[in-house]
Amino acid sequence: MTDLETRIETAKRGATHQRNYRRVRDRALARLRKLYPEEYEQLFQEERERDEAEGKAWLDLSGRTRTTTNSSNSPNRTGKVPVRQTSSDRI
Repeated sequence: MTDLETRIETAKRGATHQRNYRRVRDRALARLRKLYPEEYEQLFQEERERDEAEGKAWLDLSGRTRTTTNSSNSPNRTGKVPVRQTSSDRI
């Protein structure tokens, strides 16, 4: 087996592991949401607010970012709103 083939096989195993992990994680979160809807919603909202306070954008189902109005997004002296790069903007 060549070095390239080894790297491809390793990447495949990693991708399979990540896919299985996400699948199990998503099922567990769905079960928790059904069992504890109020607590889940409260924690979800807290995480969203924490991320937005750090400048991380959340996408809605249509793919648009949720707009927030906080002091960090207020116009500066030039009248321009500072732009923050989100993780989805990075390549």
